[in-house]
Amino acid sequence: MTSFAGGTLDSGTQAVQVEQDVVVARQTVRKLATQCGMRLVDQTKLITAASELARNTVIYGGGGHMDWSVVEKGVRKGLRLLFRDEGPGIPDLKLAMSDGWTSGNGLGLGLSGAKRLVDEFDIDTAAGRGTRITLVKWA
Repeated sequence: MTSFAGGTLDSGTQAVQVEQDVVVARQTVRKLATQCGMRLVDQTKLITAASELARNTVIYGGGGHMDWSVVEKGVRKGLRLLFRDEGPGIPDLKLAMSDGWTSGNGLGLGLSGAKRLVDEFDIDTAAGRGTRITLVKWA
């Protein structure tokens, strides 16, 4: 819940177009995770996953957006993040989710690593259609 002149905001969107936006996305996620009451270890997991996905959005998706919302399930509170771009999409999702595979110079742990760090993870992508990755971490 981010404060603004009219009260609190339970959702928002921020651009993830350039490398500096990755830093801002990480800072936003840290602030929101803290406000949701996440323990430090869970904050770190979510921030790490968000950082990987924001970087992928810039590098592979040509830039996009991170949508966030505070979610509740009973007494539990969590954070839902959606990374979306209009880039080339992921032509072989099964391969991209394999540990050790990389289309760049990384370690090949981005997508699969991000999935392991959160409680819910979903990818909607196809070649030529862009990518939407949704994740949820519960406090």
